[in-house]
Amino acid sequence: MAKSATFGVMHLGIAFTVGYLLTGSVAIAGAITLVEPVANTVAHFFFDRWWESRANRQQAGVPS
Repeated sequence: MAKSATFGVMHLGIAFTVGYLLTGSVAIAGAITLVEPVANTVAHFFFDRWWESRANRQQAGVPS
């Protein structure tokens, strides 16, 4: 758990730093830092659903 939490903090720090370096704006970098993980979480949810349905079709012998 500590490793995951540390990675999460590192990820947010990197997102903020890259956003700031690209824009020069603390406000925009902060928005990127907050919005990007939410977008990734939503995308991951749908990716998992797609991946599971693909695996189920393969187990049933249905071509992908």
